Amino acid sequence: MDVCAVVLAAGEGTRLRPLTERVPKALCPVGNVPLLDRALDRLAGIGLAGPERVAVNACYLGDQVVAHVGSRAHLSVEPGDPLGTAGGLGNLRDWIAGRGVLVGNADAYLADRGAPPGPDVAALLDGWDGRSVRLLGQPADDPAAPGTFSGHRFVGFSLLPWRLVRALPPTFGDLVRAVWRPAEAAGALEVVPYRGVFYDTGTPAGYLAANLHAAGDGSLVHPAATVTGPVDRAVVGPGATVRGAVTRAVVWPGATVREGERLTDAIRAGDDVTVPAGGIHRPGTA
Repeated sequence: MDVCAVVLAAGEGTRLRPLTERVPKALCPVGNVPLLDRALDRLAGIGLAGPERVAVNACYLGDQVVAHVGSRAHLSVEPGDPLGTAGGLGNLRDWIAGRGVLVGNADAYLADRGAPPGPDVAALLDGWDGRSVRLLGQPADDPAAPGTFSGHRFVGFSLLPWRLVRALPPTFGDLVRAVWRPAEAAGALEVVPYRGVFYDTGTPAGYLAANLHAAGDGSLVHPAATVTGPVDRAVVGPGATVRGAVTRAVVWPGATVREGERLTDAIRAGDDVTVPAGGIHRPGTA
């Protein structure tokens, strides 16, 4: 089955403001790796790479996304406001050109101890008939809650047939209403379980939790950071300066934590932007 991939990276990331006032959500670092790079690496792990096989859409602060992606993927720059998950695919119909589409949200953090990125989501493609809709999911705490599919919550990746993608217009719309729910009603939607850990990094709590997971049991301090203060369960980016105390926090590349400061359960960007995480977000696990 001929399949291409699209990484959705056009969103504004309003829940992460003010972090996303200067950097698009797709380029926010998790474990000192931009989310978009994590998505592209995962696709490369199942043989999907290069501008013939992978596309990235961009809109909000799109020039940063375009410069970051370079020649690694086909770029679809949406004019004006973002077109949404369905409109973004509709805008790529000529590029998709008859293929099935593996769609990934750039802000989905996935990690499976039993499989590297790529093989961990390969079950989405295994045995696909080219006609059904598949979603990667995990059992929901409340199987009947709104937004669930067959008792599962969506965890960032879906597989769509060309027969449904070709009908999507390049206007604002979302895949839930345009594709997933109609397919569910027609008995043509399948949820493929994901056995690893999932975080929605679109909230400060989820973003911090994903970073702490990427750091493992300790801290992740980039060798190009300057750290003289105590650091406990934190991620510190390249060029950052930490002279105060950092606990369960993320210090962005080039950011500063001054002597005498205590940064706890928060994200620091630059010299003066601090976003509280609002408590540790628990992971989704199958």
